[in-house]
Amino acid sequence: MNSGIQSIKIHRKEADLTTTKDDLVAVEAPLEIQVQHSNESQAKSISVTMRTPGNDTGLALGFLFTEGLIKNYQQVKNAFSFGENVVVVQLNEGETIELQNSERNFYTTSSCGVCGKSSIEAIQTISQFKIKSAGVPFEEVFFGLKKTLEKQQSLFSLTGGIHAAAIFKLNGELELIQEDVGRHNALDKLIGVALQKQLLPLENRILLLSGRASFELVQKAIMAGIGTIVAVGAPSSLAVQLARENDQILIGFLKQDSFNIYSGSLG
Repeated sequence: MNSGIQSIKIHRKEADLTTTKDDLVAVEAPLEIQVQHSNESQAKSISVTMRTPGNDTGLALGFLFTEGLIKNYQQVKNAFSFGENVVVVQLNEGETIELQNSERNFYTTSSCGVCGKSSIEAIQTISQFKIKSAGVPFEEVFFGLKKTLEKQQSLFSLTGGIHAAAIFKLNGELELIQEDVGRHNALDKLIGVALQKQLLPLENRILLLSGRASFELVQKAIMAGIGTIVAVGAPSSLAVQLARENDQILIGFLKQDSFNIYSGSLG
């Protein structure tokens, strides 16, 4: 069985009948992210996040990138899983990470990607990319994104408890997709894969989020240079503000034949 899924026994109640059956739930387990400099004999822990197992190295790399701790994949010598719940990222000689500048405590939950921050100022990160307004998608493209995503969400279809983040080309072609119990983890996995494939910045792409668009997700998209964000759910006020400040297109409440535009223009 997929490592991101666990089978458990449950009691199902229907009217006056109670039955026992097997049910599938999404796995939530801690992942410790460690960084090792070339002059160090041991790696140092920088974060623990609750995630769904699968593409843990992508999650670790995406996390380091969206936190502004690394700027490109050339800084990384190796990234590998150590046991079931640890990922070690080894840096190339001469590369350093100033951990004290990240101002992040070591623990975040699967529902909050900024909960470990130690100050309000530490929430915002600065992107090396400038969002470009070129390449605005056609409205018709948006209506097919959700259906394409649903066909590809293998873990969600089995458990109903998984978030997804996907990158589409402007013509609606699916390019990358990742799933996780934490929406910010799913996006970090996605950006981590793009980092490894040296696809950053993700210009002229559409980011589709299976749930709501929160501040941290918009911020991660900015770090990856993504200009268009589409969410199945609602955006938060800070998400809208951040998208407008960075000239992003932000769309929410995507339906089969309608959506809301919160930032940017399709005209």
